[in-house]
Amino acid sequence: MGKHNESRRAFLKGAALGAGAVAGVGIIPQTRAETHAQQTSSGTIGQAHAHDGGQGAFFNQDDAATISAFTERLMPGEPGKPGARDAGVLNYIDLALAGAYADLQYFYRRGLAALDAHCGETYKKPFAQLDAAQQDVVIMAVEQGKATGFTWPSGPAFFNTVRTHTMEGMFADPIYGGNKDFAGWRLVGFPGAQPVFSPEDLQSKNAFAGPMIIGLQVQVPSKG
Repeated sequence: MGKHNESRRAFLKGAALGAGAVAGVGIIPQTRAETHAQQTSSGTIGQAHAHDGGQGAFFNQDDAATISAFTERLMPGEPGKPGARDAGVLNYIDLALAGAYADLQYFYRRGLAALDAHCGETYKKPFAQLDAAQQDVVIMAVEQGKATGFTWPSGPAFFNTVRTHTMEGMFADPIYGGNKDFAGWRLVGFPGAQPVFSPEDLQSKNAFAGPMIIGLQVQVPSKG
């Protein structure tokens, strides 16, 4: 993995830990938590899903491919270390835009259109069809406000929003559609929403060695 990828992963991991987002159980408003609690109690325990492939609640196929590629470059995976695709970040953002973040739908549509317009002008291809190095160049231009075609949202505003949602999709509780199989929590060594931590656990500087990782799904009452 290149230094650019390593620094990007390190930034997102560090930001999640520093902000406490690794706990992630309350990022999405309660109304959406209740909706997904109903979904999990009816059979999708521990992981909310849109459609096969992680999109279908809001994104069409082309936009899903773009967001999947964009978020993977923000949080690239490598052998033994999950990235955005492994963690289901696309599914998280797709569900969020169909629910709690519905007010950002037009923001995303405009931003994605501007992104592909810039890529078409620069490379004659949409973002999802560029190689990783080209995608990194484009993302840097968007972040720095140098990508052509962006008016509203601005390039930096679009970049920062997608990066924030990538972090949420990596590290929020899996009940919201991301952090698949607790990939993000395992990456940073977070043990999940354990019911009880002993005084020794709280004082220890070692990795938690207690029960398995658990999330909000254990709080969902089953329907008999």
